[in-house]
Amino acid sequence: MSYTPYTSSPTDVLRQQSIMTQVYAWMTAGLLSTGAVAMFVANDAGLQRAIFGNSIVFFGLIIAQLIAVFALSPIVSRFGSAVGTAVFLGYALLNGLTLSAIFLVYTSESIAGTFFVTAGTFGAMSAYGYFTKRDLTGIGSFLFMALIGLLIASVVNIFWANSTLYWIITYAGVLIFVGLTAYDTQKIKAMAASAYNEEGGRRVAIIGALTLYLDFINLFLMLLRILGGRRD
Repeated sequence: MSYTPYTSSPTDVLRQQSIMTQVYAWMTAGLLSTGAVAMFVANDAGLQRAIFGNSIVFFGLIIAQLIAVFALSPIVSRFGSAVGTAVFLGYALLNGLTLSAIFLVYTSESIAGTFFVTAGTFGAMSAYGYFTKRDLTGIGSFLFMALIGLLIASVVNIFWANSTLYWIITYAGVLIFVGLTAYDTQKIKAMAASAYNEEGGRRVAIIGALTLYLDFINLFLMLLRILGGRRD
């Protein structure tokens, strides 16, 4: 979707702002849910063994998360925002189960520090995407292609295990998700401008929340590779 500067009536602008507020509220709820579950699992040795000691359970969780991500938009379109919200929050909870692994690898202090760095970076880029008058569509298309390349390189490096490629992927990932944060924010703002009823606004809010949630989580994980202090 290309970006068109929004210049409608004050009432429409207020509705757009309300939808964007819902986007950030649901994104925050998703992040809090993920963080709470991750910390809970990290402090329960039995749950850790159940998740990470059984490959069927672990990969089952990964597959369930992928299904939730790709199915959310069709679910929202077909069943409405209420069902979509449940799927989004369910995904955030499942993500917390697998992301609990970071507490086993990195120190709590470095995780907290990286989270605040991520929050500041994300906030700055999202604000840029929201307020800029520049059309970011071209940049977004380039970043999407770069993201596909990043995913392919990541899969290749699972088998190759090359440290140089690992760091190239990491720093490229930071740049990609920083850019996507701005682009996705602008795209969601444009979607909010086209939502002309309450249900449409809720649908935009939950889809937008998932989009920015994914940008935040992936940026956080990339930065954690750089800033995270590993446990002894």
